[in-house]
Amino acid sequence: MATELTMPKLGEVMEEGTVASWRVREGQTVQEGEILLEIETDKATAEIESPASGVVTRILVPEGQTVPVNTLLAVIT
Repeated sequence: MATELTMPKLGEVMEEGTVASWRVREGQTVQEGEILLEIETDKATAEIESPASGVVTRILVPEGQTVPVNTLLAVIT
């Protein structure tokens, strides 16, 4: 079963975020709660944890790209 990781809404007024850095790569095994990436907003930088254990099968948004909230960032299977 695949788990989709989307751009989280980190505040009431947040509309978009920038992928500052990925701490994993495609094909890497991760554990639930492990830090996957850092997101930058206009107010803060946040570490985003894996919502599930599995393998990162796809990273869809590269570092440095800004995307709207709820955009698919990665898939874990």
